[in-house]
Amino acid sequence: MMKYTYKQIWLINYPVMLSIGMEQLINLTDAIFLGHVGTTELGASAIAGIYYMALYMLGFGFSLGLQVVIARRNGEQNGKATGQTFFQGLFFLIALSVVLFFVSSRYAPFLLKRLVTSDEVYQTAVHYLHWRNWGLLFTFPALALRAFFVGITHTRILTASALTAAFFNILLNYLLIFGTGTIPPLGIAGAAIASSLSEGSALLVLLGYVGLKVDKRQYGFFPCFKPKMLSEVFNLSVWSMLHAFISIAPWLLFFIAIEHLGKNQLAIANVIRSISTLFFVIVQSFAATTGSLVSNSLGAGRAGEIMPLCRKIIRLSYAVGIPFIVLACLFARPLLGIYTPDPELVHEALFPLSVMLVNYLWAVPAYIYMNAVTGIGNTRLAFIFQVATIVLYLMYLFFIATFLKVPLAIYWTAEHLFAVSLFLMSYFWLKEKWQKNEKKPLA
Repeated sequence: MMKYTYKQIWLINYPVMLSIGMEQLINLTDAIFLGHVGTTELGASAIAGIYYMALYMLGFGFSLGLQVVIARRNGEQNGKATGQTFFQGLFFLIALSVVLFFVSSRYAPFLLKRLVTSDEVYQTAVHYLHWRNWGLLFTFPALALRAFFVGITHTRILTASALTAAFFNILLNYLLIFGTGTIPPLGIAGAAIASSLSEGSALLVLLGYVGLKVDKRQYGFFPCFKPKMLSEVFNLSVWSMLHAFISIAPWLLFFIAIEHLGKNQLAIANVIRSISTLFFVIVQSFAATTGSLVSNSLGAGRAGEIMPLCRKIIRLSYAVGIPFIVLACLFARPLLGIYTPDPELVHEALFPLSVMLVNYLWAVPAYIYMNAVTGIGNTRLAFIFQVATIVLYLMYLFFIATFLKVPLAIYWTAEHLFAVSLFLMSYFWLKEKWQKNEKKPLA
C-alpha cells in the first residue's frame, strides 16, 4: 500500500504554491508599487483588492470542488471521466466569469459608495476596479485548468504559468504605474491593467501546455456538455464556492472598519495584509494539496491513511513557513520599508505585523484539516464550519470596533480566533465522527 512521502508531497505542492501565489503576488506587487505613489492609492487598493479577491474566491471555491471530483476519478483510473469532468467545470467557470464581470462593473461603485467614508478613497478604488474586473475573464478558465493538473497530480506546468504571470506583472506595473518613454503614468489604473494582463499571460501558458503536451485520448479531452456530470460537480462545489467566498468577504468588512480609523491605519493594514499573503500562499497550497491527496487516497481505497497524511502535511507546512516567520521578525523594518518610505508608518506597523505572523501556527492545522473534510467530499459540512467561525469572527470584530478603543494590532487577533475555531471543528469531526463511524467518500 503506497504512502505519500514528504518528498512526494512537496513535489506536488510546490507548483501549487506558485500557482496560488500568482494571484497573491499580483496583490503584493500592486501594494509595493502603489505604496510609493501615495497612502490614498495604497489604502484604496486594499479595499478594491479585497473586493476583487472575494469575487475571485467564488471561482476558486468552485475549482476546489472540481478538483476533488477530478482527483477521485483519477484515483479510480477513469481517464475519460477525468477529462469530461474538467470540461464541465471549465464551461461553468467561463460562464461565471462573464456574469461576475458585468455585475461587478455595474454595481461595484454602488456598493463601495455605501461602505467607504472617504470620497477620495472611494473614487480611487472604483478607478482601480474599472480595469481590474477584466482579470476575471482570464483567471477563471485558468482555475479550471489548475484544478485539472492538481487533480491528476501533474503540477509542474503551474510553476511556469505562475512565473510568467509574476514576470509580466512586475514589468507592467513599473511601466504603467510610473510611465516611461511614450507611456504616460497611469497610477492606480496602471496597476489594475498590469494585474489583469498578467493573469491573461498565465492562462496562455496553461492553454499552450494543454495543446502540446496533454494526452487527450487518455483523458477523454474532447469538449462535450454533460448536464448530469455538471450537476454532480456543482452539487459538490457549491458549498466550497460559498465557504471560499465567505472566507474572504469578512476581510472586506475588516478593511471597511479600519478605513474609518483613517487613511494611515488603512495603509498600514494593507501593508500587513500584503505581507501576510506570503504565509497565506503556503497555507492554502498545502491545504489544496491535502484535498487532492485525500481524494486520491479515497479513490484508491486507502481511507486509513487520511489522518497520518494530514499530520505529515502539517509538519511539512511548519518546516516551510516557520523559517520565513523568523526572517520576517528579524528584518521587520527593512521588510516594511519595501512598501513605504514613511518611517512613522513603518514604526506603527511593527506590533500588528508580529500579531499577524503568530497566526500562522494556528492557520496551518485549521486549513489542512478543513480541506481534508472537503477532500472526503463533505463540502457542505466544511461550509457550515466556515460559517460558524465567521460568525464568531464578525461578532468579535464588531465588539472591539464598537465598544473598545484599541490599537490596530488587536484587530488582527480576530484572525487567531478564526483559525483556532476552524481547527477545532474540523479536527474533532474527522477524529470523532468520520474516522470512527463513516470512513467513506461522499463524491
